[in-house]
Amino acid sequence: MWPYVFDILSFIVSTAIMFAYRTWLMNRVRQRPTSTVMGTNSLARTAWVERIMQEGRDILAIQTLRNSTMAATLMASTAVLLIMGILNMLANADKIGPTLHVLNSWGSREPGMWIFKLLVLIVNFFIAFFSYSLAVRGYNHVGYLINVPPNAPERHGVTPEIVAHHLNRASDYNSLGMRTYYFSVPLVLWLFGPQWMLASTFILIAVLYRLDHQPAMD
Repeated sequence: MWPYVFDILSFIVSTAIMFAYRTWLMNRVRQRPTSTVMGTNSLARTAWVERIMQEGRDILAIQTLRNSTMAATLMASTAVLLIMGILNMLANADKIGPTLHVLNSWGSREPGMWIFKLLVLIVNFFIAFFSYSLAVRGYNHVGYLINVPPNAPERHGVTPEIVAHHLNRASDYNSLGMRTYYFSVPLVLWLFGPQWMLASTFILIAVLYRLDHQPAMD
């Protein structure tokens, strides 16, 4: 019974830590945006949209959005390939499982728990796929909205503020997809044992904090 408890507790603790950090980061972005990379990028995207629409630089806008769309499409496709690979591991669980349990000194070695871990990993990459798909959808919408002249007599409610909102929301989906890729590291190490999952979660949080923050600018 205890090995199951260690595995489930490690998953709950790791998920709670990642969720708590994400919530804290979002509050930080709203309160002090210039102290975070996400907040700074959001402000930069808003200023970029205003400049593009005022100066009518359509080609630059389309090229930039195309790059973002291609990157999100690549990550969504990669998520699908990873899901297919994990499904293949499920089909060969009886052969692969014993090999991965060499370093598993605390967790359960039952096939059922190992299959459960793979299913959680599949769900994680499904979230990544849908996040990147929504990001592609948002970038495509912005491609049309950003080319509406701001001084046109009939704009149908299209303003730089609205366009920037759609662009930032697409970027938020892109960021969420990338976070699920980051969280896949503890989930993969979970296959080797709960202790590795917990250790990698704390290391991941330290790395993300380093990447997400910058000296605040006035």
